[in-house]
Amino acid sequence: MIERIIIIDSVDPVSFYGVNNSNMQLIRNLFPKLRMAARGSIIKVIGDDAETADFEKKIKELEAYCVKYNKLPEDVILDIIKGETPREMKIDDVIIYGINGKPISGRTPNQQLLVEKFIKNDLTFALGPAGTGKTYVAIALAVRALKNREVRKIILSRPAVEAGEKLGFLPGDMKDKIDPYLQPLYDALEDMIPAVKLKEYMETNVIQIAPLAFMRGRTLNDAVIVLDEAQNTTTHQIKMFLTRLGMNAKMIITGDITQIDLPRSTTSGLVQALKVLKDIPGIGRVDFGKKDIVRHQLVQRIVEAYEQWDKEKEKDKEPEN
Repeated sequence: MIERIIIIDSVDPVSFYGVNNSNMQLIRNLFPKLRMAARGSIIKVIGDDAETADFEKKIKELEAYCVKYNKLPEDVILDIIKGETPREMKIDDVIIYGINGKPISGRTPNQQLLVEKFIKNDLTFALGPAGTGKTYVAIALAVRALKNREVRKIILSRPAVEAGEKLGFLPGDMKDKIDPYLQPLYDALEDMIPAVKLKEYMETNVIQIAPLAFMRGRTLNDAVIVLDEAQNTTTHQIKMFLTRLGMNAKMIITGDITQIDLPRSTTSGLVQALKVLKDIPGIGRVDFGKKDIVRHQLVQRIVEAYEQWDKEKEKDKEPEN
């Protein structure tokens, strides 16, 4: 009789063990000759050398499946332990599987193009109106790279620019004042990573979410870095951010140049960067449009209405000949 200790630290324990440890109970029933105990990310098993070795192999296969799909159904447990190949979830253009196995994919041609540009380039600009999914897809690509161990961390950032509100009047300390600006990034991550695992990643700085000012002086290696709402950066800020790119790192810059919240006298860093870097090799660009909007159908109509309004205002400004 020997004791083996198996560590399953790549997966969320709740997803792996199941509700009320239902998955673990099924595994126990499938290995009746073994005695086992599971707590957190550690499974201890006692039994015959050959049987415990087979048990460890099966547990690692189950872990790999759970990491990929963020869930572990009973039929998959039965298939893997019986030595059969589990049925793969086949959906075209899946980037990752989110919470409860929800497939996250490029739902429009431009979202799929962003996936391709990210693979081919170390710096990619994703431009377009609200609701086109550019930030969501960018974060999904970052999570996939982390899951596949292509990078060691994810860094997500936004400029903290007031769109009508003043930071000083918001309650709480600086973190409390900044967090509302970063909430869309948290929301996307919560769709893609189980809560327990996400908390662990945040506490260990594997995933970092910070305002743009916190990037100064850093060199970002082995990471996917996403800068959201980049139209609200100044020319100095975006230059500082772009030059943080380190070894084995990829960067995605998202923004909507029609929604600039900077003072009128301040040039948008994103607008300038697009002009300065337009002929530089190794930089990708995807321009999203109204057809890429994947929110409520009213969002597309709202965007179109405002575009028409702006055109009419510009027309009124034109001098008569």
